[in-house]
Amino acid sequence: MIAENTQTQMRKGILEYCVLLIISRGEIYASDIIAELKSARLLVVEGTLYPLLTRLKNNGLLGYNWVESNSGPPRKYYVLTPEGRAILSQLDGTWQELSYAINTSKKVADDNQNKNP
Repeated sequence: MIAENTQTQMRKGILEYCVLLIISRGEIYASDIIAELKSARLLVVEGTLYPLLTRLKNNGLLGYNWVESNSGPPRKYYVLTPEGRAILSQLDGTWQELSYAINTSKKVADDNQNKNP
């Protein structure tokens, strides 16, 4: 139970960063964001993604464009704002720091484990 809770919190913590990374490549439709997250094995449902997109938009990190669709109503395609790009750059730095800390800690733990089998 403890491991599952920690795993859930870890996934929640990186979801916003992953969404910003995906959107940073260009205009994208919400269902395509979900598909990319699923292919990266970061499972997300619409009920999680749409509130996150709304929050990012309300915080000025995202904009959107309505695009006519041949198969139904217009679709909302999300894009990063300049402020969103600035925040993503800050998150990139944080991710590098966290990755270094985790990899360093893991290496030390692995080395110690190999010394004392």
